[in-house]
Amino acid sequence: MIRPTIPVLALSAVAALGLFCEPRAAVRSSAAGPAAQRLDFNQPVIRFVKDPEPAPPLDAKDIFGNPVTKDSWAGKVVMVNFWATWCPPCRYEIPELLQLKQEYGDKLEIIGISEDDDGPDEVIKFVLEKNMGYPIVMATREIVRSYGGVPALPTTFLINTEGRVVTKHSGLYPKDAYDQEIRALLGMPIYSRVETFADTGQLFLKNAANATELPGVSFKGLSADQKKRALRRMNSEGCTCGCNLTVSQCRVNDTGCPVSVDLAEQIIKDEASGAKPGPAQPPAQPPAQGTKPISE
Repeated sequence: MIRPTIPVLALSAVAALGLFCEPRAAVRSSAAGPAAQRLDFNQPVIRFVKDPEPAPPLDAKDIFGNPVTKDSWAGKVVMVNFWATWCPPCRYEIPELLQLKQEYGDKLEIIGISEDDDGPDEVIKFVLEKNMGYPIVMATREIVRSYGGVPALPTTFLINTEGRVVTKHSGLYPKDAYDQEIRALLGMPIYSRVETFADTGQLFLKNAANATELPGVSFKGLSADQKKRALRRMNSEGCTCGCNLTVSQCRVNDTGCPVSVDLAEQIIKDEASGAKPGPAQPPAQPPAQGTKPISE
């Protein structure tokens, strides 16, 4: 059986990357005066996107044939969790997701999107064995694309009570951190600090086109117009690493990709020298599920 090549973040790798720790902010200005600016650097930080977009439409049936739509989400916090039965971190977090559902009851909705490629029968067996008491929908290309691509498993999108996507977590994420985010979205007391950020591809890859900087790419030496042209090319020309993304999307989605780095550097050299670019490589069409990662 061919498994999707979506990266799975193992526990040791997640720990090494510091995903078990809340992010810290260095300095933040405040209109409340100097007293409000004395930040506790040991205080956990919650980061939600500024001006969140509505959650993509969902009109599907779960593995038992029950309809799953957004109609029942009003007033609830929703976790859309992309996972698979063969993914160790996914299996690890299932008890924690069940605990969250038990703690918050009707205030929290969890929707599992299974990336298993063997059909629903094996997933049904797994769900019954683990007593997963929330709806599980089999992933389709349309669902994955509507959420902007899934860079790793598990990946969870958090949706506020107004039906807007406020953050995304790829890889294993601490239950305590989810708890703080859910409480914040429900207007309950929290001990974390809430900060906001502009989505330049962190949530939805389509918004990489809004980025003025890209990971691992230096625009030093370019004029404002040259940088604008370079970014336009990076947002229209496809990366050739097989990711099916634009150069800019690949830089956001996979900061370790050497191919998109080289392509970005060549575009910058072209703009700096005034060289006429060659034929653009458009982003490829997404492959069938089970052969390559499905991205926007």
